[in-house]
Amino acid sequence: MIQQKKYTSCLIQYARLIAATLFLCCLIQTSVQGQSKDNASASQRTIYGLASYYANKFEGRLTANGEVFSQSKLTAACNVFPLGTKLKVTNLRNRKSVIVRTNDRLHPNTRRIIDLTYTAASKLGFIHAGLARVRIEVVTDK
Repeated sequence: MIQQKKYTSCLIQYARLIAATLFLCCLIQTSVQGQSKDNASASQRTIYGLASYYANKFEGRLTANGEVFSQSKLTAACNVFPLGTKLKVTNLRNRKSVIVRTNDRLHPNTRRIIDLTYTAASKLGFIHAGLARVRIEVVTDK
């Protein structure tokens, strides 16, 4: 009798797991089908988040795309956009903006969305603060 209760309990848990999995699959499929490609790309053209700037120890090291890192360039590390993407970064506190090119990636566990060079952070005016809330927009060549 005890064996049968354990077996029944396992079957119930297994059935709940299958039901939850099917529900999530249907939910994901519905949300993906509901988005058009234009909406998906438009929603990723502008993002908001926290920016910081590179430490000096990275000077002269290779970036993710193979370039030598320099604090004097207008480049950035970002995990959201492809390498080589031009981005307009705007400091939301003072409305200053700068255009940078992505050439590196951030650590995957970071809460920041972009790391800028010292030069770019200086133009945005957040060297003293170290961090800034920013808006990032993709710059298209037209």
